[in-house]
Amino acid sequence: MAKYLVQKSGPLSGEVTISGAKNAVLPLMAAGLLAEEQTTIKDVPALRDVNVLMEVMMKLGAEIDMPEEGVLNIHTKEIQTTEADFDLFKKMRASILVMGPLLAREGKARMPLPGGCSIGARPIDLHLKGFRQLGATTEVKDTYVEAVAPEGGLVGGSVYLDFPSVGATENIMMAAVLAQGTTYIENAAEEPEIVDLANFLNKMGARIKGAGTDTIKIEGVEHLKGTVHRVIPDRIETGTFMLAAAITRGEILIKNVVTDHVKPIIAKLRECGVQVELVDEGMYVNGGNKALTATDIKTLPYPGFPTDIQSPFMAFLTTVEGESQVQETVFENRFMHVAELNRMGANIKTDGRSAVIPGGKQLVGSQVIATDLRAGAAMVLAGLVAEGTTEISEIYHIDRGYEKFVEKFRGLGATIIRIED
Repeated sequence: MAKYLVQKSGPLSGEVTISGAKNAVLPLMAAGLLAEEQTTIKDVPALRDVNVLMEVMMKLGAEIDMPEEGVLNIHTKEIQTTEADFDLFKKMRASILVMGPLLAREGKARMPLPGGCSIGARPIDLHLKGFRQLGATTEVKDTYVEAVAPEGGLVGGSVYLDFPSVGATENIMMAAVLAQGTTYIENAAEEPEIVDLANFLNKMGARIKGAGTDTIKIEGVEHLKGTVHRVIPDRIETGTFMLAAAITRGEILIKNVVTDHVKPIIAKLRECGVQVELVDEGMYVNGGNKALTATDIKTLPYPGFPTDIQSPFMAFLTTVEGESQVQETVFENRFMHVAELNRMGANIKTDGRSAVIPGGKQLVGSQVIATDLRAGAAMVLAGLVAEGTTEISEIYHIDRGYEKFVEKFRGLGATIIRIED
């Protein structure tokens, strides 16, 4: 198993360019199943999750090629099967996003229950509820889930999501674009990735309004065409490098940024005393201009503070003066990184979904585990300021979501190497 070795690196400095968003490109890829013509996606990050979804889609009948770095062509002349490969599907929860397109185009879909990071239940019941509101029948067994559209295809309906699930919003939206009539998704997720998917689908000929608000209207069309689209920058990678500057008390210019997408992170870092300036080239983050102090964070669906930045931000909070509190409201099992930070001397206390971080700690290098994708990033950030060497295992999680991770950090002066056991 591959590992990272990270050593205390002093203030990071330089510039870094943010890749296309993992959480945006995956639904865009799945949407490529909806058109018989070729779709082209640009700024596609080289990630494990992208490779897994490519394999899933090719098994379904999609022809996929990458003519150059960061460019993905998807051509699905016909769907060869509506049943996904079990071994591939269990590797990544986002594979469930092919279900809506299959149901829309072929009238049926049979999927193994998906895998992914163990950060919480994340049930797919909201996805299935949406499909049923469009007229489909659904069935869940021990190892698979199946949905079948009525004869004549899906029919527009009104869907209220009990929680503004990003995946459910995306899946229902993709199912509804080819349904007869009009669909409304209420209490929809408002994340930028939802807007990016809607823009992509509209370029293909869909009629979607309201993406980015809590109510999305989809007027069904008969077919979709091919198009070319560039993925939005990854706001979670942006936040990670903002925190890299903050935790090392460094100065980093971050390029290819949509600042509106990271407003909560900017606000919280400024509360701690980190300098964040918006400049022509992108975003300048300086963590070394004065003493940094504690703050409290509470994760919420967008536009609130993102749950994906909670663990990296907690690593940062261990190094500032004063006591901070973190409340996790999105996933019930997203404090697995606390035990790893405590191995390094953080002394964080948890109670249910709340954590108290005493702050002002000098972390010490240790052997830790990347318990999930974002926890892995948190371990790297902690390792950058810990005395000695931090050995991080199970880094395949990090490979899922960060492109050229080691190269980007080394370009800023970090002492980090990857070793293959």
